[in-house]
Amino acid sequence: MTALVATKATPAAATRSASRGSRAAVFALARFETRRLLLRVPVVVALVGYGAWIGWRTLRPQDDYPALQDVDRATQSGPLFVGLVALLCANQAALRSLRRDTERHFGVLVLSPAHRTAAHALAVVPLALLTAVAVAAQFGWEALKPGVVGRGSVAELLAGPLTVLVFGAIGVLLARLVSSAVAAPLLVGVFFLLFVGGMYPSAGRETGTAWLAPVVSGTGAQSLPSALLGRPAGWHALYLAGLALTAALLAVLVAGGGRARTLQAALAGALALAVLGGVAQTGGIPAVTTAARIRASLTPERDQTCVLRGRSDYCAFPEWTPRIGDWARVAERVQSLTGGSARGQHLLVRQRVEARYGLFDDAALAPSTNPYQVTVGTSWGGNRVPEFSTAVASVLVAGNEKAGSGLCDGRMVTIMWLSLAWQPSPESVLRHVRLDDSLSGSAVVISRTEPLTMTAGQTKVVRALLHQPFFSVAAKVKAHWTELTSRGVTTARAAELLDVPARIGPDRCDA
Repeated sequence: MTALVATKATPAAATRSASRGSRAAVFALARFETRRLLLRVPVVVALVGYGAWIGWRTLRPQDDYPALQDVDRATQSGPLFVGLVALLCANQAALRSLRRDTERHFGVLVLSPAHRTAAHALAVVPLALLTAVAVAAQFGWEALKPGVVGRGSVAELLAGPLTVLVFGAIGVLLARLVSSAVAAPLLVGVFFLLFVGGMYPSAGRETGTAWLAPVVSGTGAQSLPSALLGRPAGWHALYLAGLALTAALLAVLVAGGGRARTLQAALAGALALAVLGGVAQTGGIPAVTTAARIRASLTPERDQTCVLRGRSDYCAFPEWTPRIGDWARVAERVQSLTGGSARGQHLLVRQRVEARYGLFDDAALAPSTNPYQVTVGTSWGGNRVPEFSTAVASVLVAGNEKAGSGLCDGRMVTIMWLSLAWQPSPESVLRHVRLDDSLSGSAVVISRTEPLTMTAGQTKVVRALLHQPFFSVAAKVKAHWTELTSRGVTTARAAELLDVPARIGPDRCDA
């Protein structure tokens, strides 16, 4: 009786043992293919280039004040190149036995074509994990900067590594569908033109078929509060994960693994995940997000926190309150150079956004007509600092932003000197705050609201003032403040009051 039971149990035990042996062989082959894949020259070049790209992005001075809801999206474009290389190299690895005419020798091994295909698909996973480490390093580096604001999304961070998985699995699937080595390079070229080269017809859109692409437009024209993004990042991550699983399992199925019901069920589940994520992500912007965008654009005070610093109030969206100190230091420095009543004037510095038209709208904000209200945007660092200091100076001189953006007289000299004189390299800043990066002639001065205009004569006077001793000019500005800020004062008169010996023509902003 005991012998009979043992005999009946032997086939099942043998089956389990064979299954364990096959799994062990698959993982062993996967480790071997992983090592070969990671040592391929294109992969090494892609990873080195990806690392250099991360360093270039994170070490730029203008990125010292990142918003994490932009940083997480900015991690997605770099892995696209790694993914395209993964597609090419995984395809070549899966076709190696055909290319070298060794396929017939694999018939004597324990691994079937389906098992070998599974090993090739698994070999892409470590490359995706390396990409995940790079993404985490890029995000972590930005998150540790002292000027950081906002919060990131795990789902957005997953898009890059999942893209590598998707492309690698597609490369293996393509090898099982088409035995030609030319197919993968052609597909890489198509992907490059569509998604990297900007030919994808839905690029730049927030909804619809744009989300069927692996990466949907990294950063927008301006930073927005996290609650206003409305991006279906979670559904997109599910879609990419389902797509990668579907491609990998379908490759195994095509290679001859179709008899296993477990594999068929897994393929059906993966396809269901991809379809669910794909359909859910292509819906419109949620109604609650649309309402929040309108409220933040038209009545930002309903969502903002206001803080009194010195003599002025600073109102910001909650994620940006840590930046109030930077705004206050600039505003107080500009105001300290003024004279008359402007020196003690109460200012209202309010953060403003235009979110009604989505993430990719870059229209200038309408200048405020409220007395002594200054607009500040959601970006900081680089040219954004002199933009803000110019806005503060124009409000202190003209009374409000609307009047400041429309003036065309000698007051522009006072505004630009107040904005630039206190900065470490004022003439260099003057170049960068002008639209054409010039230091001569007329030019448009960039602004978060409507731009200001400098004539050639005003440019000449401002540059001359920047070369004079700072404290000497500051004393003259304060002494002649009333006339320098009077409506209609000419540039020639401003130059005379400030002892600038220059021949200045009439004030014509269209000249």
